[in-house]
Amino acid sequence: MNILITGANGQLGNEIKLLADTYPNHTYFFTDVQELNICDEQAVNEFVLTNAIQLIINCAAYTAVDSAEDHKDACDQINHIAPGYLAKAAQQNGAAMIQISTDYVFNGKSYLPYVETDLTCPESVYGYTKLAGEDAVLKACTQSVIIRTSWLYSTFGNNFVKTMLRLGRERDKLGVIFDQVGTPTYARDLAIAIFAILNKEFVPGIYHFSNEGVCSWYDFTVAIHRIAGIEGCELLPLHSVDYPTKATRPHFSVLDKTKIKETYSVEIPHWEKSLAQCISLLNQ
Repeated sequence: MNILITGANGQLGNEIKLLADTYPNHTYFFTDVQELNICDEQAVNEFVLTNAIQLIINCAAYTAVDSAEDHKDACDQINHIAPGYLAKAAQQNGAAMIQISTDYVFNGKSYLPYVETDLTCPESVYGYTKLAGEDAVLKACTQSVIIRTSWLYSTFGNNFVKTMLRLGRERDKLGVIFDQVGTPTYARDLAIAIFAILNKEFVPGIYHFSNEGVCSWYDFTVAIHRIAGIEGCELLPLHSVDYPTKATRPHFSVLDKTKIKETYSVEIPHWEKSLAQCISLLNQ
């Protein structure tokens, strides 16, 4: 297939680049805003048509959650309008699309892992625009898959794991939220799952993907420091009210992965195992 990957310089895009060599039977078009402005509908249409694109993987997103509260239009353009342009172009050219979404489409007030059919109720601009992006893609492209994920990290880009490693080496004490619970997702594992979808019969719909297991941000940080051998930093559990943010974070965002595992035979590692792999690569 001819595959277009947008947001190719981000965490997930870079992981897909690394795995692409393992699947050389496809032709890949890795783009970021410099190569293709996905907010330009005409440019999107021309690119998809000219390169005979058969699958679009949209990794591009406005992910600065707090900043989004002050830049609603820019966030909506990237997270909602642009995916709609990509989906329309895919439909017009007989292509399929994979759209990456987020646990922020839920309000985080559940106590059971979220399944794909649970009621969405975003409480932030980021979550609202990502949900609108899901709807735009599903309406415009009949062959579309939505993958909601959570707490993404990688060896690439800026993320929670890298920040906690840096602060753990710089500080004697570090406060971390303990009353927000979810599951970290190693972007490489998500990339592997995407390739599993490519190699199976394409089944449109919404899917959830994160690593296995559950933890708080505090527990996550404890594991990061333990695996990295950081011992000189005392970790202090904080309530969310002790660390106010402009955007509301979900207090519970555990995703049920049964559907993607059963549909695409995806095997998902526990989050600690994947974290250890990532830290090992960062140390190299």
